Amino acid sequence: MLQPKRTKYRKAHRGKMRGTAHAGFTLHEGDYGLKAMESEWITSRQIEAARKTIAHSIKRGGNIVIRIYPDKPVTSRPLETRMGGGKGAVDHYIAVVKRGRILFELIGVDEATAKEAMRLAAAKLPIKTKFVTRHEVTVAAS
Repeated sequence: MLQPKRTKYRKAHRGKMRGTAHAGFTLHEGDYGLKAMESEWITSRQIEAARKTIAHSIKRGGNIVIRIYPDKPVTSRPLETRMGGGKGAVDHYIAVVKRGRILFELIGVDEATAKEAMRLAAAKLPIKTKFVTRHEVTVAAS
């Protein structure tokens, strides 16, 4: 699973997820992508499950580019602990994904294979997503 190597000063505030993505909303390297249609926290486990599904689906035919990284720590307190005593220990890491962000890209596969791989990966994620191609993204951006 993905997580940062350097974790000094690692407890973060929850923050807000208002608005749309300011960066990462166009395809960079791949021909096909999976775009988030909702804002949500996505855990490193969910990213890994989606990555494994894509890799299994394309059968080592192309390359996968993961465009999100879980760099935000989420803390939790032990069960049945009383109030007070400070903030809990880091439990897991999440990626803050805003609406419009490209989550995964695929290089070197045909459209039917890419569409099926992204459909299976989308089932592993807690948000609504959309399959996009390079042609769609360039037309929408201009």
